[in-house]
Amino acid sequence: MKIGTDSVLLGAWASIEKIPLSVLDIGAGTGVLSLMLAQRCCAELIDAIEIDDNAFEQCVDNFEQSPWGDRLFCYHASLEEFIEEIEDKYDLIICNPPFYSEDYKTKSDQRDLARFQDAMPFEHLLKSVSKLLSENGIFSVVIPYKEETGLISLASNFNIYPNNILHVKGNPTSNIKRSLVEFSFRAVPAGRQESAIKIDELIIEIARHQYTEAYKSLTKDFYLKL
Repeated sequence: MKIGTDSVLLGAWASIEKIPLSVLDIGAGTGVLSLMLAQRCCAELIDAIEIDDNAFEQCVDNFEQSPWGDRLFCYHASLEEFIEEIEDKYDLIICNPPFYSEDYKTKSDQRDLARFQDAMPFEHLLKSVSKLLSENGIFSVVIPYKEETGLISLASNFNIYPNNILHVKGNPTSNIKRSLVEFSFRAVPAGRQESAIKIDELIIEIARHQYTEAYKSLTKDFYLKL
């Protein structure tokens, strides 16, 4: 299965400065995020959740063939089922949620929004994260840029607040396409939330297949050729 740029960016960008001992990958797909975190950090426990049959089988196979198979485990379950069974808390939670491409458009804005929310139920995701994240843990996610404000607003309902944001552009003249957002439970002083957030920008290409030095520096450990 094809590995998307979103996953590569998130797997390389997610902070491990706090030296997480446990990692959870929500909606693991083929397991690329879990594998990247296994390569980057020494977490003894790296769990993944995947509900799709084919993706789950591919994920398990990839885990077994990796050098870190003893630290990786994939649950074939929905997020709801996982929460009911697991009492563990995780120091790092990562998620590249499913969402429809911005290229998908109908003549109805309301229908587009409903279709998007069906693919990626923010509230369910954030509520689940609030239950699974350790007190000093970090939640890192990649989303379409246009959903950033709504996600941050909704997260505050669960006492989850943004620390760092990375805005991603395909090339120097294109619009911001993706937002990578890092959340935590940290208390945000009243009136200081916006100023407390670190916001960076990353441009992927100068021209087609001519990657920027910033992109290569971030992702070089995960490509055979770049």
